[in-house]
Amino acid sequence: MSRQKKIIISAAITGAIHTPSMSPNFPASPEQIARQAIDAAKAGAAVVHIHARQADGMPVGDFGTFRQILSEIKSEVNVVIGITTGGANGMTTEERFSVIEEFQPEMASANGGSMNFCYHKLAAGIAEPKYEWELPYLLRTYDNVFKNTFQDIEYCITTMNKCGTLPEYEVFDYGQLSNLAYFKNNGVITQPIYIQFVPGVMGGFPMSNEGMMFMIDQAKKILGPDIQYSTVAAGRRMFRYSTMMALQGGNVRVGMEDGLYIRPDGELAADNAAQVRKIRRILEALDFETATPDEAREMLHLKGGDKVNF
Repeated sequence: MSRQKKIIISAAITGAIHTPSMSPNFPASPEQIARQAIDAAKAGAAVVHIHARQADGMPVGDFGTFRQILSEIKSEVNVVIGITTGGANGMTTEERFSVIEEFQPEMASANGGSMNFCYHKLAAGIAEPKYEWELPYLLRTYDNVFKNTFQDIEYCITTMNKCGTLPEYEVFDYGQLSNLAYFKNNGVITQPIYIQFVPGVMGGFPMSNEGMMFMIDQAKKILGPDIQYSTVAAGRRMFRYSTMMALQGGNVRVGMEDGLYIRPDGELAADNAAQVRKIRRILEALDFETATPDEAREMLHLKGGDKVNF
């Protein structure tokens, strides 16, 4: 009887969507991001996915802030550190992608295509913003296109290939699978394919069990049966959809980038580690084993934490 594969738990620590006024527990500064990433790793996350923010919580892409966060995490835990190339709304593609060559991480997000990426409705939930930048930042996404042209995608993939960084393909819609197939068929994709499905974004494919089953099925048919995959599970449905992904042979992702809650009744998560502990309990109750960081490195064919530039 073959041994069931272990499940990789990823924790997306802060992202670039939520703002400090949405939760008092949200990691908004470089120090808070690093601390919560370390605690999530100690709670059982094999991978942490990192965006950078300055002291007032504003998402940024500067190397100094990134290096502060990455170095602090690496100094304390042996976790796989993945870096965003999605950045935040308002950043140029050059700014978003520059972190790859600078830090040469083990893995980084690689977006599957351009899309309308809108989350302006979150502003309605903020009665008294803590910082002046928050409401304009959210509201301007109603007129926002998240730019990832074929040229952008090719540059992103080839740069990651050169740096030994595994692309974590973020797929927001069905047609983006065809985009990846183009690059696979033309020899641009040379590393194993790892997909992070991203349902539920206003502008992408809706979140549903049926929709996710369709996307998994089509991804295997279009890109090959040996692909690995996970899903972002946004908002209050995080644990339900993460569990469904594990049951379908995938890995799981939690974290305060994706949802601020620990329960669907609106109870806020104390931190990222609380979300990691909860999904780990669920997985273990279902008789799954969870992967250590080094086991995740082996499963995803990563180069190792000693080969990064931070």
